[in-house]
Amino acid sequence: MKIISNWNEVPDFDTDEAEHAFWSIHSLNPRLINASVHAPDSKESTTITLRFDPRMLSRIKRIARSRFLNYQSMMKQWLAERMEEEMRRSGDQDS
Repeated sequence: MKIISNWNEVPDFDTDEAEHAFWSIHSLNPRLINASVHAPDSKESTTITLRFDPRMLSRIKRIARSRFLNYQSMMKQWLAERMEEEMRRSGDQDS
């Protein structure tokens, strides 16, 4: 069994069968799983509503499921990572 140590090693799957075939011979490094668990902020959060194309949401849920994550937590993680990237690009570290 091949151990996955980086999320980039997990391909996009066109079908559930392809995903099943991949995971039947691969497994995730427990450190990768633990590092991916989102620690909730102790501050109050705000609920928002986003509209997604159903196919896009289905793909997001499939990706999250393959990473053993809640899809909403994974999306928050993606947004936080992208925000940090944008802030580094603009040099705006204070906000």
